[in-house]
Amino acid sequence: MSLSSAQTTDLRHRLYMALILNAVIVGGEFVGGAFIHSVGLMSDAMHNFIDQGSLFLTLYAVLLSARPATARSTFGYHRAGIVTALVNATLLILAALGLTVMAVRRLIHPTAVPGGWVIVIALFSFAANMAIALLLQKAAKDDLNIRGAFWHMFGDAWVCFGVAVSGLVMMLTHWMLVDPLISFVVVAAILKGVWPILKESLQILMESAPRDVNADQVSEAIQAVPGVRNVHDLHLWEIRPGLSMLTCHVGLEQKEEAVSFQLLREIRGKVAQEFGIKHMTVQLEKDCCHPEGLHCNLDNLLAQHKFPSKYPLAAR
Repeated sequence: MSLSSAQTTDLRHRLYMALILNAVIVGGEFVGGAFIHSVGLMSDAMHNFIDQGSLFLTLYAVLLSARPATARSTFGYHRAGIVTALVNATLLILAALGLTVMAVRRLIHPTAVPGGWVIVIALFSFAANMAIALLLQKAAKDDLNIRGAFWHMFGDAWVCFGVAVSGLVMMLTHWMLVDPLISFVVVAAILKGVWPILKESLQILMESAPRDVNADQVSEAIQAVPGVRNVHDLHLWEIRPGLSMLTCHVGLEQKEEAVSFQLLREIRGKVAQEFGIKHMTVQLEKDCCHPEGLHCNLDNLLAQHKFPSKYPLAAR
């Protein structure tokens, strides 16, 4: 679902506030962690530093998505948020690998850490991360990009709470290995949160059908309309979550133009009502142009058509 101008302005302000709060978290955890030699705090600071970059990318994607479509970008810039979500997911996976290496080194060479300071700094970070998550919660329902940022910050909050618990354990038992061990909890939280975002962003960029729409069911629904002989060359994809597209060819049983126009209205209404797809291109045919199957084989099209000379690589 596209955001209105007022919603975009409100979201932009929320992201500015989130960036400021997250910068305070990064600075506090990194300086505090370095001062008291806590790899758990420094690991979470690194995690939040990656999130700072993610929030900047999220803000940029929000601004870019608001641009109108052009002759060059005919669908507009709605995919900017999806690309940002993919970049954020990749950066978080790399951060998880770095945190794992740091934690393993600290397990081999443990260092004494004052648990009291760990508790204070971690609880401050917990409160700040939770505040950021609440700022983004409203827009997270309909935007994969914002949803990724929300779950990162929400997960960070509870990871900080875990770091505070590790500080309590160190203060009461003097067992210092709990500090690097909590880093593995951070890594697990990163990977658990990042996987759904990575998967969904890749599916959208690969032009997969929407998760809640089955192409066979769409075809069956169209063929159930009286006057339709068959459906072929059907394609479903998403520009972004909530903005689905459909194209298909529909073979007709009757050839009167008036009947064809009425059929088109019925088909469009049925697809919109049952599957929530509002943007579609339906080609009505008296004779089947692509008889090879329900879904068009693009490799066959590439092999059958010769490209103009201005596409030298394709012509080869």
